[in-house]
Amino acid sequence: MRYTQGIYNSSGHIILTNKEIYASVKKPTIIETIRSNRLRWFGHVQRIEENTIPKRVVYMNLGTTRLRGRPRNRWQDEVREDGRIVGAEGWQEKVHNREEWKKPLRRARNRRILHMPMERMNE
Repeated sequence: MRYTQGIYNSSGHIILTNKEIYASVKKPTIIETIRSNRLRWFGHVQRIEENTIPKRVVYMNLGTTRLRGRPRNRWQDEVREDGRIVGAEGWQEKVHNREEWKKPLRRARNRRILHMPMERMNE
């Protein structure tokens, strides 16, 4: 009886953790999807011409002062962190060759390494 109390709640429904659900569904988490799309967009922006609006927006400096306290992460900071998680050597140089850029993204998606917990990333 005690075993079933750990699996079922009082109304008789099965209790599953998020890990168990994601393992059974075999779909990427929302975090993996966001990181993958952010890296794909970064590659696209790096390959387009210099004078286009998306490239200018990514690298523009607004010239305003930041608020007090811990600085908020910029989009570029998040991309840099995602690239570090993917772990491809020289990932910033591979951006200019589309086929070379897709390889680390596919590998990260297939191995599901874009959703590593923070304590495992620091090892």
